[in-house]
Amino acid sequence: MSNLRADSVIACLDCPNHVQAVLEASMWAAKNLQAPIGLLHAAPTVQHKEALDYSGYLVADDGTHLLNQLTLEEKDSNGKLRDQGRLLLKQAQSYCEQHQGRYKHQIYHLHRHASIAESLDYVDESAQLVVLGHQVTCKDTLSQLIRASRCPALVTHESFKIPKTALFGFDNRPTCHALLEWLCSTSLIRNLNLHVVMVGEENERNKEALREAYARLTQSGISCKKALIQGHDVTSALMYYQQKNELDLLITGAFGESRLHEFLHGSNTRKLLKASQTPYLLYPKM
Repeated sequence: MSNLRADSVIACLDCPNHVQAVLEASMWAAKNLQAPIGLLHAAPTVQHKEALDYSGYLVADDGTHLLNQLTLEEKDSNGKLRDQGRLLLKQAQSYCEQHQGRYKHQIYHLHRHASIAESLDYVDESAQLVVLGHQVTCKDTLSQLIRASRCPALVTHESFKIPKTALFGFDNRPTCHALLEWLCSTSLIRNLNLHVVMVGEENERNKEALREAYARLTQSGISCKKALIQGHDVTSALMYYQQKNELDLLITGAFGESRLHEFLHGSNTRKLLKASQTPYLLYPKM
């Protein structure tokens, strides 16, 4: 992965059902960010960890036969994985080239025989955005991948619709303030109509925090509305508001609560990942 280019949008092609949506989301993001697209295919090498029955190959006087058989099978399987990965990357690049429109994306391949978690850990260092399918095909859950990330992540379902509106879930925590500054500086959401929404008590502290966030966004040239919703169930309140106002994109900080809060009340990020039916942009905990 030494060909990783700085400030790229990384399209993760690990989930077959989401490849087209991931590519479309990546092209949208790359156009807004004026960034190259890194097509990432991460597939670990085949390891014979399963409890396979090789008893028929065992010969009392010759243990090399079993070893040779295992080596040949692993080599063959890894060769097939490499071929499948190369084909997928070529098809993905061809799709982008056919659908990129006026903006000509710089497209390059990141073909890695490692887990998606290990690959994302590497691209985190210099990528602008990582685009993931909602159903990852690895032992790590989507929540685990995002929690470990240091890069903003855009999660899409099986179809991607270019957003025109967005809901920014503002909770006045440090991660959310870092997200606020990022939104004010990035060109990713510059052309969207943004609703900045806070769920909590209608007191002066929350009102003032929401006013400051709204002012910061509008001063940055972002078209905004603001709303303070009373309630204790953040997920339900945000989902209701988003559906009622037909907003195309959800934006929040990722895992901004304390571990104690998550233990006692659960993680809002996990709940929103499960509940959201639109693309979901998450900003990593600093």
